[in-house]
Amino acid sequence: MKTLDLLDALDSLGSPKILVIGDFILDRYTWGNAEGISQEAPVILLRADREEQQLGGAGNVCQILRSLGADVQCAGSIGKDEAGASVRTMLEDLAIDCQMLLPDSTRITTTKQRFMGLAANKHPHQILRVDNELRENVSPEVEKELISRISNCLPDFDVILFSDYAKGLVTPSLLRAIIDEAKTLHIPVIVDPVRTREYRTYHGATLMTPNRAEAMEATGLSINTPSDAFQAGRELCEIANLEMAVVTLDSDGMVLVKATGEAELFSTNPRAVYDITGAGDVVLATIGICMAAGHSGKIAARLANVAAGMSVEQIGCSVVYRNDLRSRLLAQQRPIEMKLRDLGQLVHIVKKVRNKGQKVVFTNGCFDLLHVGHISYLHEAAASGDLLVVGLNSDQSVAQLKGPHRPLIQQTDRAAILSALECVDFVTIFDAPDPLNVIDAIRPDVLVKGGDYSLDEVVGRDLVESYGGIVVIAPLVEGVSTTRILKSAVA
Repeated sequence: MKTLDLLDALDSLGSPKILVIGDFILDRYTWGNAEGISQEAPVILLRADREEQQLGGAGNVCQILRSLGADVQCAGSIGKDEAGASVRTMLEDLAIDCQMLLPDSTRITTTKQRFMGLAANKHPHQILRVDNELRENVSPEVEKELISRISNCLPDFDVILFSDYAKGLVTPSLLRAIIDEAKTLHIPVIVDPVRTREYRTYHGATLMTPNRAEAMEATGLSINTPSDAFQAGRELCEIANLEMAVVTLDSDGMVLVKATGEAELFSTNPRAVYDITGAGDVVLATIGICMAAGHSGKIAARLANVAAGMSVEQIGCSVVYRNDLRSRLLAQQRPIEMKLRDLGQLVHIVKKVRNKGQKVVFTNGCFDLLHVGHISYLHEAAASGDLLVVGLNSDQSVAQLKGPHRPLIQQTDRAAILSALECVDFVTIFDAPDPLNVIDAIRPDVLVKGGDYSLDEVVGRDLVESYGGIVVIAPLVEGVSTTRILKSAVA
């Protein structure tokens, strides 16, 4: 699968409506310098200089979904305490619907306090984490109320996400009620599970996203290689009657395993920073929005792998914005894969460009042995509008025009060279002797031809001028041509 497919998928995510059910957590951070060992006890002395709080657990999943452009509603329970009020405020500030986030005076809001120390003013690390929480299941009354409220609005959602942190919200009864009803409505259910051997509790979910340790606990298998992960994924699909399982393998990437047995590894690149806090939330959210938009499990896992790789480069829970994800994909994309498009794709692209009021420029040629004359006129063509599309004669077409000994460079390589030019936005290859069919399909606002052609000799001139477009002849660079270069080389 090419990166181009991921970019197209990212662009088509839209704003699906997603329900996140799970344990809502408040993460508090105390930052400072680790100055050595305390004189009072054999512990690190942290000189604190700032404090902050963030959404954790299901709350972090919600904010990641919002950063990716989803319409999010949450369902869960928080205490009637300061921490719970902070969680609700932060969610509402993100325009997340909290009508099903129920206050419960019998419980406390789960809070994780992390102490982050810099040693010698270098990269910060966790020194200590203190958790305040209850792990018992929510009361039957809260459980019943949640099931009732969720059931009443379940048809409104494109996907249901469970973020299970084992804090008592995701009960067997709640799971069973929602998963069964969602299946009846053909709504995908995706679960980020807790570490347990009882994965049958999640029976019937569409997809599950355990990490390495969780998958090992659930299956009893050791996971040291991709093959081990494939086998664990197959067992998870069988245990919980899943359509798919995604097993995350920290620095080794992740695997996608389908119930049919098909499996694939998505590796990741080495990272300068590697903090996995919240990485599972990023995976759940990214897979969730992709499947809500109707994309395949493979597309979802691939995008989630890239997003998770971005998140671990930061300390603590982090969100991944759609634009940042697009930038990362573009950075990984080779020019030939990004810019080479078929005619059908170009028609779609040109339509979007025109809807923005921008001008499309088209030129064409064989571009066999790209030289300074080509570069000069391509830059001039690009300056004539907002988007430059270059039509490239195929090898077959070049041979028809130039003879059996041409081209010297194959079409894929010629396309790659053109794509490497910043002034060129897209390249399309055509087999005909002339580009008239391409011109007719994309209907450029400006048609540019380089060389010693007269206006009457430009293919497509009548067509372009018939709908109000213009034709431009770009001047030659004197003394430079492919033919002259070849004669000079032979001599």
